[in-house]
Amino acid sequence: MMWKSLERLASLKLTLFVLIAFGAGILLSYGGWMDGTWALAVPLTLFAVNLIAAVVTKPVFRRQRALLIFHLGLIALVLLLAAGRLTYLKGSVEIAEGAEFDGQLTAFEAGPWHWSGLDRVHFSNDGFRIAYAAGMQRDKTRNMVRYVDADGVEQHAEIGDQKPLVLAGYRFYTSPNKGFAPTFVWYPASGNAPVLGAVHLPSYPIHEYRQARDWQLPGTNINVWTMLQFDEVILDREKASEFRLPNKHKVIVRIGDLRRELQPAEAIDLPAGRLVYEGLRTWMGYSVFYDWTIHWLLAVSALTVGALGWHFWRKFAAKPWNS
Repeated sequence: MMWKSLERLASLKLTLFVLIAFGAGILLSYGGWMDGTWALAVPLTLFAVNLIAAVVTKPVFRRQRALLIFHLGLIALVLLLAAGRLTYLKGSVEIAEGAEFDGQLTAFEAGPWHWSGLDRVHFSNDGFRIAYAAGMQRDKTRNMVRYVDADGVEQHAEIGDQKPLVLAGYRFYTSPNKGFAPTFVWYPASGNAPVLGAVHLPSYPIHEYRQARDWQLPGTNINVWTMLQFDEVILDREKASEFRLPNKHKVIVRIGDLRRELQPAEAIDLPAGRLVYEGLRTWMGYSVFYDWTIHWLLAVSALTVGALGWHFWRKFAAKPWNS
């Protein structure tokens, strides 16, 4: 009975059903009608079961070693793809210049079996450079980061859109999102420790004329509206330029009916405490990606392609090509 069950699982009809289910899962996940993880992981797992049953029940695989290795590699690929969907993470985070990643992402999606290790990831954003050609054509991002390696030694690295920082299996890439970050220190009147924080204004230059944001003073329900104002051209559409801080600027702050224009080191005194404007920094947006199967997929793919090449070489080398 077990052998008959294996033969049913090895059926080409099941293979056809799995392929249809896989295609339907792709359409359903892209359309937002079904969770993409299970829509892809379940058909892939069924496909792996179908292949395993075929290898066990079909004598041809035992007679042809290259064909056996190819199908075993195919099974491993399918299982790795399913495992990758169940354990992956994809997210984003914004970090101000001089600030450290605290393990929290701004937004993310992850497989149901992903065990987060972001609490073990620590690095600092030491600033970036981005050159623009005429017509606002962005060149590659050069972002300097600082971190401590497994031996406790401080390391410095340059990363970009294609060159990631890899820590604990997580890959941090720079993204097109970046901008200005007015930095404040809040001194609570209660005597609690002061709080340093940066307000990430909307991404620049895509939101060039919307450099304002609402935020809340730490530990209070006081809303603060902050706008950055400067007159100079940072990125020139007519010639080559580079993203940088403005040479002169002012920050406009509104708290209720109170409106103030601040320069660095100037402050606003409130009943709840004192708000000091420290100065202007930049912030960088990072794309975060985790998938432990990447290197295994590459190795197994190379083995599988090699086995398939070996199979066809033996098959066509058995007789002259000009016959």
